[in-house]
Amino acid sequence: MKLLILSNYFTPDLSAGSFRMQGLVDALSAYREEGLEVDLITTRPNRYASLKAEAAAFEDHGWLRVHRIELPAHKSGMADQARAYFSYVRGVRALTRKRRWDMVFATSSRLMTAGLGTNIARRMKAPLYLDIRDLFTDNMKELLAGSPLKLLMPLFYGIERYAFRSADRINVVSEGFTDNIARLAPGLEPKIFTNGIDDLFLDTDFPVKGQNGELPLILYAGNQGEGQGLHRIIPEAAALLKGKARIRLIGDGGRRKALEAALAASGLDNVEMIPPVPRAELLEHYREADILFLHLNDLDAFRKVLPSKIFEYAATGKPVLAGVAGYAAKFLAEELPCAEVFAPLDAPAMVDAAHRLIAGPAQIDRARFRQTFSRRAIMRDMAADIMSAASSTKS
Repeated sequence: MKLLILSNYFTPDLSAGSFRMQGLVDALSAYREEGLEVDLITTRPNRYASLKAEAAAFEDHGWLRVHRIELPAHKSGMADQARAYFSYVRGVRALTRKRRWDMVFATSSRLMTAGLGTNIARRMKAPLYLDIRDLFTDNMKELLAGSPLKLLMPLFYGIERYAFRSADRINVVSEGFTDNIARLAPGLEPKIFTNGIDDLFLDTDFPVKGQNGELPLILYAGNQGEGQGLHRIIPEAAALLKGKARIRLIGDGGRRKALEAALAASGLDNVEMIPPVPRAELLEHYREADILFLHLNDLDAFRKVLPSKIFEYAATGKPVLAGVAGYAAKFLAEELPCAEVFAPLDAPAMVDAAHRLIAGPAQIDRARFRQTFSRRAIMRDMAADIMSAASSTKS
């Protein structure tokens, strides 16, 4: 079977999507002896302008060929990301124009890759497998509510319906997405292969952190955009935690400058901001931390998501402090010991939850969680589902 994979991100880029696709490719390698051939079309590393990783434009591994499209530089703003993405579209079209595959697989968080994959699959009359990592239209409806760009929403809704109703199979990374799929693609029951824990974290021992006379360290690692809303909670929370805890923020994103400006204006000295770092270096920051922190902005759309960072944080055995609501809050309460959840943007509640974690156990056994949500196991099952979907559509 010849399989085409479309993924805007792939390793060595730093993103949940790139790590997910590396895990899937590793799982698909088990089928190469059965004649599986894969073309993966992605981009040269571009997730963060502040961290560049080198990767070849083309890699040929025999059964797997990785094509990386060069994108123009961007600063995580909406307009320049859109321009960069159109470069990816042009590159994909050029690489696929005169070729055929037996199945198209597209993984998508911002909808456009799903639409692109749908267009290519329809042109080739090939089955389509969509991996939906976010509900783009739900997010945009709220984020663009006060912007002239809200006029684009009918276009986004149209692409969403077109893609979901064209798919032969759809996977979602969060159970919270299933109602949307049922509404947009009635009769198509979605699969649920979540994000998971990479072997890098499963194979690493994270000892209990001793205080050594230092204030407890609360660590956030990830994107710093509108979706995370750090600029709306960290300044107030840091002021309340002054003299009681340190905060370290690692990453970059569209709202990083707003966060830096707010912190500078407050004169706080207990917040440290670090640009994105390679994963090996990130492990050392996790070792040093006392509490691992994640946060989503207070948008209705985020009540359905399950942040990929949960799995990485949980693998460390460190206490988790989470400003989330909806399905993510339910998941943490049911699945993750020693996690404190508070309402997004509620700085006093965040501080109270942090104090409870500081007073509680420094580390807890999460062996069951690590086994259940191993990326290797999840992607093995997803790879089998892709091969099954290909076989069933042929018959």
